[in-house]
Amino acid sequence: MFEFGFKSDTGKMRNNNQDSFFVLPDKGVFLVADGVGGHSHGEVASRTVMADIADYMNDSPIPPEDDSDGIRDYFVSLLYHVNEHIYRMADGGSTRSMATTLILLYIHKGKAYVANVGDSRLYLIRDDSIRQVTEDHTYVNDLMKKGIIDRTQAREHPDRNLITRAIGAEENVRPDLYMFDVYEEDVLLLCTDGLYDMLEDEEIRKIVMKSNTMRSACINLIDRANERGGADNITAVTVRIQTGGQAQ
Repeated sequence: MFEFGFKSDTGKMRNNNQDSFFVLPDKGVFLVADGVGGHSHGEVASRTVMADIADYMNDSPIPPEDDSDGIRDYFVSLLYHVNEHIYRMADGGSTRSMATTLILLYIHKGKAYVANVGDSRLYLIRDDSIRQVTEDHTYVNDLMKKGIIDRTQAREHPDRNLITRAIGAEENVRPDLYMFDVYEEDVLLLCTDGLYDMLEDEEIRKIVMKSNTMRSACINLIDRANERGGADNITAVTVRIQTGGQAQ
């Protein structure tokens, strides 16, 4: 079982919201996407991915058996399917620049399965610590991994918003996949860069842990990000594990 909350906000500097999220609590699935593209193209991409995933999971349910490899193969197939659709929509049309990031979380029998493409993030908050589980697919992260710049320089880099992978950006998608055990009182946070660009990780942890509910945690996070300037769309989905990590 788990408690969850969600909220998305346009922020202070944007006219439209290109972020999208979707929750399927009965399936233990939680999704966040951040659209990429001029005008409304990013918004179309992120919302289309949400609809495509819901349709795919309805037509082809998650394997019922407790086979970790089979579950991961299922989500790889799902991402290939939705990537093909977005790529085909964008190819040669008026939405040519359309793409989107995607974080997918699936909680099943004490384990978290995560698929990531782009720079939206999943954090694990456990006890008094916060850990970024996913790796940002960005140009500045590549520079940091090579030791060319540090984290402080990355925050101010002129190309800090340049992503290197996205759903629909290329004909073939390359998701990162993660699997780990979850325990009672763990909190999983899915969010877009509009949140973590405004707040330090430790500040995120403190806000979540001081909030009475997962819904209020999302509201408090987004309110604080807007207080800091709200430079981008902001989306947060929080999930607190209850009763031994078992999903309903």
